[in-house]
Amino acid sequence: MFLETKLSFLEINKANFMAEKNRNSLIIGTFISIGLIFLIAATVYFIDIIIILLLSILASMLFNPVVSFLENHGFERKFSVVIIFILNGILLFFIASLLLPKIILQLNSFSNLLNAENISKVSSGMENTIRHYFPFINTGILITKLQNLLNTIFFKLIDNFSLILSSLFNIIIIAVIIPFITFFILRDNKLILKSFVNIVPNRYFEFAYSILNKTGIQLGIFIRGWILDAFIVGSLISFGLSILGIGNSITIGFIAGIGHLVPYFGPFIGGLPAILLSVIQFGDLSKLPEILFLFISIYTLDNGFIQPHIYSNRTGLHPILIIFLILAGNQLMGAFGMLMAIPLATVIKTASNEFYNGYKKYKIIKM
Repeated sequence: MFLETKLSFLEINKANFMAEKNRNSLIIGTFISIGLIFLIAATVYFIDIIIILLLSILASMLFNPVVSFLENHGFERKFSVVIIFILNGILLFFIASLLLPKIILQLNSFSNLLNAENISKVSSGMENTIRHYFPFINTGILITKLQNLLNTIFFKLIDNFSLILSSLFNIIIIAVIIPFITFFILRDNKLILKSFVNIVPNRYFEFAYSILNKTGIQLGIFIRGWILDAFIVGSLISFGLSILGIGNSITIGFIAGIGHLVPYFGPFIGGLPAILLSVIQFGDLSKLPEILFLFISIYTLDNGFIQPHIYSNRTGLHPILIIFLILAGNQLMGAFGMLMAIPLATVIKTASNEFYNGYKKYKIIKM
């Protein structure tokens, strides 16, 4: 009798314990869900601030190795950051003084090329080219559609020009804010890292530090290689187009370099303006084979030689996954989302690997 009563009591306690555990799990799950909802809402609402913060973090990762190098050679971290900012300011000033006047002149010449008369000449020249090489094609309908397309592109460029000018003030403000935030992130790098690590319990200190440290190193390596690769490709395209006699080669090279930051879409972002300008400049498709050969050669060289020598570590992401991530980034945050898709995926992948390794080593979750 006593044994049965004791067993019954234990079963009741076990049932109460399980009910309490389920209730706590439900409460925790509810709070996590509410927190995620607020996080998503805050991300959408404060998207501009988040973009500025992310760009500042990326910039700090770009310069952190140089700052750490100076710090290891006897300079205080604060003075190391100041030295890097002064040197970069001087470098940017000389680059801007050399390139900006040329880019402005090329943009002016580009705007002069985009007019109704030139569009008509382009259409006529392309009609003659198509008739010469493809006499069996009915050029009337094709040229009409092409002329309508060129007119649409022309008027959209004119309409968007005022929008670009109105956004110029915001761009200047962002260009001032990002270096300001980057300065303090670089200066207080260790303090910020320590603050994040101090949030976790002491038994997970080494694990948390390992995740943050290795993620930062991996992302920094990727970003520096990413930007250097884009600079090399943009410079090669600009140089190649100038040899081919294509006008506005510096501007197109700059566009191609920025476009190269988006994996797999770079050739289209840089190639289409080059083809369009060559058609407007020469009135036909005579330069198309040379432009295609130039872009194919540069991107073959980039994929086969430049990238393997620049990136000491790869992202390890499958190309199909990268394309889907870029498309998803475009849907969520537009052009900025396309640029940020791969760096963020690199962070998540590295952090996940470290979390898994930490689980095996520290048993942070007891099954």
